[in-house]
Amino acid sequence: MLVVHAAFPIDPDRIDEALDHAETLVAESNREEGVIDYRAARDVENGATLRFFERYEDAEAFEAHSGTDHFEAFEAALPDLLAGEPEVWRFEVESAAQLDL
Repeated sequence: MLVVHAAFPIDPDRIDEALDHAETLVAESNREEGVIDYRAARDVENGATLRFFERYEDAEAFEAHSGTDHFEAFEAALPDLLAGEPEVWRFEVESAAQLDL
């Protein structure tokens, strides 16, 4: 499994626009083959930061996602929305288990 965590600092004046883009990206991404889960959330410490949590079956699914129209549209909109440098992490995961709380 491949896991991606991305944090995008958004211009506070553009947060509503960024959320609209994120909503479309999440909905469309979750329909892709090979996507296990794709989520976005506002950071509770800094509400102008959007965080993405993405799980893919493998690297091929991630690569396919990167070439979709909805991803490319989000990527094209980002320069006008950002208030700083994005931070993106990629994790190769050999195993994962849900925890009971």
